[in-house]
Amino acid sequence: MSSDFPDKQAPLGQDIQLLGEVLGEVLRSHEGPTLYALVEQVRALSKSARGGDLQAHGQLLALIHSLSVDDMHRVARAFAHFLNLSNIAEQQHRVRRRRQYQAQGASPQRGSIDDCFGRLIAAGVEPAAIAKSVCELRVELVLTAHPTEVRRRTVQQQHQALAWLLRSRDLLKLTPPELAKNRAELLRVVSACWATDDVRLRRPTPEDEVRGGLAVFEQVLWTALPRYLRELDQSLQQHTGQQLPLGVAPIRFGSWMGGDRDGNPNVTPETTARACMLARWMAADLYHKDVDLLRQDLSMNACSKELRTLVGDAWEPYRDLLKGVRERLMATREHIEACLEGEAPTDAPIYTEVEQLREPLMICWRSLQANRHGAIAQGRLLDLLRRVDAFGLSLFQIDIRQESDRHTEAMDWITQKLGIGSYEEWPEDKRQAFLVDVLEANQALVPAGLFSDPVGAPDGVRDVLETFAVAAQQPPGLLGAYVISMAGPPSDVLVVHLLQRDARLAIGEGPVQRVVPLFETEADLRCGGDSIKALFSIPWMREHIRGVDGDRLEVMIGYSDSAKDAGRLAAAWALYTAQERLVEACDAEGVKLTLFHGRGGSVGRGGGPTHAAILCQPPGSIQGTLRVTEQGEVIHAKYGRPGIAVRTLELTTTAVLEATLLEGVVPKPAWRARMDRLSETSMAAYHGVVRHEPRFVPYFRAATPEQELGLLHIGSRPARRRSGGGVESLRAIPWVFAWTQTRLMLPAWLGIGAALDKEMQRPSGTEELQEMVQEWPFLRSTLDLVEMVLAKALPDIAARYDELLVPTELHSLGSDLRARYALTCRRILELRGRETLLQENAVLRRSIKVRNPYVDPLNLLQVELLQRLRGLDAADADADAVRAALLVTVNGIAAGMRNTG
Repeated sequence: MSSDFPDKQAPLGQDIQLLGEVLGEVLRSHEGPTLYALVEQVRALSKSARGGDLQAHGQLLALIHSLSVDDMHRVARAFAHFLNLSNIAEQQHRVRRRRQYQAQGASPQRGSIDDCFGRLIAAGVEPAAIAKSVCELRVELVLTAHPTEVRRRTVQQQHQALAWLLRSRDLLKLTPPELAKNRAELLRVVSACWATDDVRLRRPTPEDEVRGGLAVFEQVLWTALPRYLRELDQSLQQHTGQQLPLGVAPIRFGSWMGGDRDGNPNVTPETTARACMLARWMAADLYHKDVDLLRQDLSMNACSKELRTLVGDAWEPYRDLLKGVRERLMATREHIEACLEGEAPTDAPIYTEVEQLREPLMICWRSLQANRHGAIAQGRLLDLLRRVDAFGLSLFQIDIRQESDRHTEAMDWITQKLGIGSYEEWPEDKRQAFLVDVLEANQALVPAGLFSDPVGAPDGVRDVLETFAVAAQQPPGLLGAYVISMAGPPSDVLVVHLLQRDARLAIGEGPVQRVVPLFETEADLRCGGDSIKALFSIPWMREHIRGVDGDRLEVMIGYSDSAKDAGRLAAAWALYTAQERLVEACDAEGVKLTLFHGRGGSVGRGGGPTHAAILCQPPGSIQGTLRVTEQGEVIHAKYGRPGIAVRTLELTTTAVLEATLLEGVVPKPAWRARMDRLSETSMAAYHGVVRHEPRFVPYFRAATPEQELGLLHIGSRPARRRSGGGVESLRAIPWVFAWTQTRLMLPAWLGIGAALDKEMQRPSGTEELQEMVQEWPFLRSTLDLVEMVLAKALPDIAARYDELLVPTELHSLGSDLRARYALTCRRILELRGRETLLQENAVLRRSIKVRNPYVDPLNLLQVELLQRLRGLDAADADADAVRAALLVTVNGIAAGMRNTG
């Protein structure tokens, strides 16, 4: 294995080889030499077959076909475990490479803080402007519970232990006995991984997802954030001469876990209430531990008059003051525990506002500075203050998301109950007039009792009203945005403002949530700018934005559903132009716009490297502010370890700074016209297959494991918005997940080849497209991502699914799709002037090449298992064993492809 890697990557190859050898020992020990020999035979045949040996390919197919279900299960586990171990090694290599750049000090790593500041200054940006922009940054990373993380939390923890063991081999000069001990520990943890069930026995609840998200903060982000801010502070001083002031939090966090109820009946008002309490409990617990450690540091006696006034003649004044902080944190924790258990809490004072916690810490800070203990203040106390500024009292702000139709249904029930007609039947102008009249009257429309006990209301209406009641009871700083899915006309926004206000009048003076429309289909994105202009035209709304929101508006744009709706290229252009229109609408009103990017993990759902994605947004769309979702397996990939998390925070903030301070590329009119044509052609080609080809849905369900993915228990949300229906009823995640499993990766490229082919046949079409790719980051980044997906796809593997699973009469459709894939590859290569995909990205190309022989057997096993499962009756005694083996292949392929949906 190590020989497959060049010098710079040699340590990665050595780590993978080490982990592979350890896994081999585990297989021999736990499963015996026969299974180990079988795994090695499959590996050797797969490597030869992927190298072009047709005889080896035939032997591999025959061998897999001959295996028992039990052997299939164990072989699949072996390959899945190896791919997971390879992922751990690759993450460690990312940390290693960052440290190597920092150690060399000559040329900073691309996208690092030093690289960013250096290029900004070289471009003529004044150091003072850089410092000002850093202090004004408003970046929020929103973790979601979208079901794309296939690994159990227990397995994630085991993988984290392996990562730390690899890291210790890098950081420490271990003696031979210490190396032997380290290897023994690796063997122990890999053995534990092998002995642990790979697949969840039950679907996680929303509360499980909340707890999993909180673990990311507890285990990684609590450490990573202050570490990153120290690096940012150091670079800022070096390049601008200014420090990062206290009270500045360039990065904050949000969460949809426990608050996202869009199409998820398992997220209830109680779920959201418990999510809020769990977040507050975890924050109090982490602060309690930090304050304990800080008390140990602050043993000095001399203090300021301000501090002495508070503690009297206490011998250790800092410890005495912090003792009260610690006790109040403990009381906060106990108060929340009682509420979670349904018990009456005590009357002891607790923390409900962040300033209550921050103020005593600032007293300590000022006292230390006044007594020449600045070096001490710059230690644990500084980290704690920065945590308070970034994490608040709940680690993150929880967003609530609900579909616009649910609010309409709730208001219709209310108006009918009040005897004033059917809101749902009213035209838009009447709805707007009614809602504005009620809002301007500043008197509650909804009787107070309907929020706490909506007697006679349908379940959906009850859920909406009780959710607003829960929100009205939360302390300040805990809730973030109220996101409206499938938002359209102004009434969709106004009705949420009304329900939120009336709930606060009825229940209590909880925080006012900012109301955020989400435009997610291609048609909604096209009309988004007009929708915002219509909102601004309503005097009450404009005054609310000015007076309550500080002349700032947040709008969310959805990548996943737009890509599923229109295809990847058309969706990308729709998102780009939608942002331009939104910026134009807000600029005309003097309103600052915050764009909330609902990006998925995979390219087919708008995912990809965050740094590049930010830099290719329209000029003026990122004005020092950004919100973006982090979903599923991407959370672990970006925040699974402190070193990786620091790099993620760095790449995000530097990209936002560059997009804010450097002049972006404004597309020429000719480029726009060409993009309009590309978009139109690609969407027509995409729709021609997905919507208008009558054979497509039967083919999709036969050729992919889409129907079986529900067995995987990877998220609390149902795979479909509604039962039955075709692709339109399927959520974007399983839509992409299914094609990722078969290695065709269809959602990320379908329609693009046809669009490029047509445009490149126009006079000077190729030359003008090459100019666009060369000079326009948007198109270059879009095609870079498509090229990456094409390189990861393997149509020969997809053909095997057709051969064994698809009825003969549908085979021609599969052949047509593979021909479209080939056309896309040809046109991309011709446009980029390359002979092979990823020609200019040797590291990624090698990673894919090395992984393929380990992922291929999992695909071939999966096809066999799908064929057997679909031939069995659901009650057949063998069905459970086949399902269990099948799910291991799903996990393994997801690990090998580095994403699911």
